[in-house]
Amino acid sequence: MTRTVLVVDDSPSVRQMIASTLKSAGYAVVTASDGQDALDQAGRMRPDAVITDQNMPRLDGLGFCKAFREMPQNRGVPVVFLSTESADTIKQKARAAGAIGWLVKPFDREKLLNVMARVVGS
Repeated sequence: MTRTVLVVDDSPSVRQMIASTLKSAGYAVVTASDGQDALDQAGRMRPDAVITDQNMPRLDGLGFCKAFREMPQNRGVPVVFLSTESADTIKQKARAAGAIGWLVKPFDREKLLNVMARVVGS
């Protein structure tokens, strides 16, 4: 069964790199350009996992994660942050908002795939 990952990042090149990495490992990928776009996408489909940036226009990663968690159909969907931010305080806020993990950009391909395999399987 193919797992679908929602990739949320305001940088088109980063979205493309993440999507390409995931697709090469057999995941289906849906992309969103910011947190609001991601909420709109999540209203139309239920991803198996989400990878989100923190710093984005319109709605940042924390705001997205909180709103995503308020949607009943998204209970149990793992959310992993992939951001240039690395301070413990922002990581704690992400956990409080419902995230299960945090990776720092630039990302390592194998590390990203290992995290995805752990949270949703391949």
